Amino acid sequence: MTDKTTTDEDTAPEPLSEADRPLVEQYDTGLFDLDGVVYVGADAVPRAPEDLERTRAAAMRVTFVTNNASRTPDSVVEHLRKVGVRAEVADVVTSAQAAARLVAERVPAGSRVLVVGGEGLLVAVRERGLVPVQTAAEDPAAVVQGFHPEVGWRQLAEGAYAVSRNVPWIASNVDRTLPTDGGLAPGNGTLVEVIRMATGQTPVVAGKPAPPLFHETVERVGAERPLVIGDRLDTDIEGANAAGMPSMLVLTGVTKLADLLTAPANQRPTYLARDLAGLFAPHPAPQVGDGSATCGEWTAALEHQDGTGAGDRQGQVIVRLSGSGDPLDGARALLAAVWSAPEPARVDASEALALLRGQDAAMG
Repeated sequence: MTDKTTTDEDTAPEPLSEADRPLVEQYDTGLFDLDGVVYVGADAVPRAPEDLERTRAAAMRVTFVTNNASRTPDSVVEHLRKVGVRAEVADVVTSAQAAARLVAERVPAGSRVLVVGGEGLLVAVRERGLVPVQTAAEDPAAVVQGFHPEVGWRQLAEGAYAVSRNVPWIASNVDRTLPTDGGLAPGNGTLVEVIRMATGQTPVVAGKPAPPLFHETVERVGAERPLVIGDRLDTDIEGANAAGMPSMLVLTGVTKLADLLTAPANQRPTYLARDLAGLFAPHPAPQVGDGSATCGEWTAALEHQDGTGAGDRQGQVIVRLSGSGDPLDGARALLAAVWSAPEPARVDASEALALLRGQDAAMG
């Protein structure tokens, strides 16, 4: 598969674009992230199972896209069913599958491939007609690496031996951390870094925020108008933008409104929603003027302090938010105003955020 986008343009739509009809009527396939969007750990996000059923009823294809290469699609389906979400194996696409495709594009059919990872990668490699091996002594034609909790020094060493021979090296993803019940643990990116430091080589990356996982999903399900739905700016949204696809950020996971204020341009979503119910509503675009933005009944205006007064705010830029109606429109106006500033990170939005949090807990 070539490295191409799947939209009519080479770039994703502008952030906070307008959708005058519900998104389920404009896009034929939803590429849903899992943790933070569909479930959080062992529990479904409130109303997510029902909203996914509504999505299917509206004729939007539901596809689950995950950077987790340690689990097979079967195990992902099992977890989804446990939290009350209907799913089939064909609905799941993993970074292991995208990585296996990238390997298959680079080596002859039937080649031996050294797998630094677990069952998810082994299954994906075999599906591509390749032969997984465990040691560099077996003369692999490529190395593919993905997270598994049992990856240790021996597997990393064998990977380094093979990579140092300049064979293709594919990483399922490079997430540096992995959330666990005990806290943040080292992710696949940390393990990839071990081999990189040992060899001086850099892998081709399949998973988010790189485009291949999104392209793999689109090709597998035949999507023509895909929409990426996620909760993380640096994987889901950045990846959608890199793949030239529109995205909807939901506030049910790790990203909060305050995080969005300082998001770089490549991590700004096409649409903003509290949760998956945002698929069934139109999305107004904020109107940006000279130092201000409006959306619905809300206005956000940048106020430049003259620097002559006392206190911590002298010389700062403060954003003032006023209005009524849907707080999500207030959030859109706030974001548009801050993003219009030359240095968004220097804008003080604390009062505006407090106002929105007071009206809607999802804005926290």
